[in-house]
Amino acid sequence: MMNQEKIIASLLLDIQAVKLKPENPFIWASGWKSPIYCDNRKTLSYPLVRKAIQEDFARLATQIYPDAEVIAGVATGAIAHGLLVAEALNLPFIYVRTATKNHGLGNRVEGAWKKGQKVLVIEDLISTGGSSLSAVEALKSEELDVLGMMAIFTYGFPVAEDNFKNAGVKLTTLSNYNKLIELAYEAEYITKEQISTLQKWRKDPEGWK
Repeated sequence: MMNQEKIIASLLLDIQAVKLKPENPFIWASGWKSPIYCDNRKTLSYPLVRKAIQEDFARLATQIYPDAEVIAGVATGAIAHGLLVAEALNLPFIYVRTATKNHGLGNRVEGAWKKGQKVLVIEDLISTGGSSLSAVEALKSEELDVLGMMAIFTYGFPVAEDNFKNAGVKLTTLSNYNKLIELAYEAEYITKEQISTLQKWRKDPEGWK
């Protein structure tokens, strides 16, 4: 029987939210060449996948963060997923913009909350962790108590692990790069030789050729 990490990885592969192309890499916005591309926004178009992610998030949130009073989604990819979690837990929902709004009220955090409330942050994808932790800082600047963050998927970069550790933010993910590669090999999406390429990239994505 597959564990939950593999189940989510399987769903991501099935709907091609994750694509693996070791011989014909993608180019990320950062300029990095990558043998993998993850687009979790696609999960919203598939009711069964969307529901599975919502239920996993809600289950883990209840187990790990039973004191959460507010759910916060990180724009833009996790706004919908954060709202689904808030709905499942019957909790208020807010979201964090990528940058402070330059018109109107000039908000970066949108919604209604009270200072000191305990917040669980929902993210769709963790790469280096920079933008995710920026959202955490924005919530803290509003005097909210950030309990931790949950995300659908993480590449598991060492730099991300260090960033979350240094920031003192607990991170829980539904699936991860190692489980995805393991499953992809078992399902014959990739060969044994391609696994080596994928593992080398994960260790040094910026310098990978």
